[in-house]
Amino acid sequence: MAERIDGWAREMLEREGVFATLATVSADGSPFQAVIWFLLRDDTLVINSKVGRVWPTNVLRDPRVSLVVEDGYDWVGVRGRAQAVTDQPTAQADIAEMSRRYNAGDPAKAERMIAAFETQERITFVIRVERITEHPDA
Repeated sequence: MAERIDGWAREMLEREGVFATLATVSADGSPFQAVIWFLLRDDTLVINSKVGRVWPTNVLRDPRVSLVVEDGYDWVGVRGRAQAVTDQPTAQADIAEMSRRYNAGDPAKAERMIAAFETQERITFVIRVERITEHPDA
């Protein structure tokens, strides 16, 4: 059953400029981590990558993921399962939205990055949250 994202966890995930560290399971069973952009949509997390990279290949084989979003000593951990969205217009729209979010202070850079992304085959994953761990620095 999917978990709702609300309260402090939602506030943390909506903070500007925070990245996520995504953990996936490699083919040999070992963990693999990557720092990524993400979007919060309702009670799901949306992530995106160029097709063929290590972490999306891992997620296509095993959809179990874990990620942490930190801001200093504040952090939120999320565990869940990722569902692939291979539709290119959707994947391109998602990465464009992420580029604009993470480059809000430099819109020209965001658009240059979007132009580069448009030459790539992209894949989006929607993460259904199964567990949230909150750690506010209180």
